[in-house]
Amino acid sequence: MLNVIIAVVVIILLTIGIVWLIDKFVPKKLKPVINLLLWALIIFLGYLTFMSVYEEIQFNQLKKKRFAVAIDRLIDIRDSQLVYKEVNGEYTDSFDNLIKFIDTAKVPITQRRDTLVLDEEATRRFQGVETFKTITLIDTLSYFSVKDSLFKGSDRYKKMMNVGVGEEGAKFTLKAGKLDEFPVFEASVEKSVILNDQEPYLVEKEKQVVSVDGVNGPTLKVGSMEEVFTKGNWPKSYTNKE
Repeated sequence: MLNVIIAVVVIILLTIGIVWLIDKFVPKKLKPVINLLLWALIIFLGYLTFMSVYEEIQFNQLKKKRFAVAIDRLIDIRDSQLVYKEVNGEYTDSFDNLIKFIDTAKVPITQRRDTLVLDEEATRRFQGVETFKTITLIDTLSYFSVKDSLFKGSDRYKKMMNVGVGEEGAKFTLKAGKLDEFPVFEASVEKSVILNDQEPYLVEKEKQVVSVDGVNGPTLKVGSMEEVFTKGNWPKSYTNKE
């Protein structure tokens, strides 16, 4: 877009220069008509310049609103996956499994405590002299519902697989596996899906973003299949959930 703006500004300056030349060298009878046409051209080019800037401003505002919707759902997916792993020791690549888990799972609330017990082996070794050792016991105090803990009465988790904006019916891609024996997961959606009805050149520009205050790359995602990482690729300004 910057190239377009520069080109339009150059044309406007050239047109103003032509107006000045006409004023100096063109016969007086033709001046009013030519001047009128040239000023009309200047106004038209100015309008194009304004609209090109305004269009990008509108695009950025819409992008942030749509990204915020998708990010909130990605955070729900991430939080659900973390609890799923805590109980099952791994992540899942199935939204059906994740939703079923949230509906039914109860996670124990535990307490660790140290206690002294007789060390029979050491006692025998010391010919009957009682010897004690410290062991750690884990007591289960109660259980909490995953659904109530994470979503506090809301059933929005049943729709967290849906992107919710952009392309109608679009869903997040969910992957899970292991990386060097460590469980990993990734939930993602292409930016072009979220911005499917916007100008292609603006979408393409957005896909190439590399910025500390932007969503870098062509996708919006949380987690990673290439490193042990459970955060999203968006800056904090895009959501108030973190």
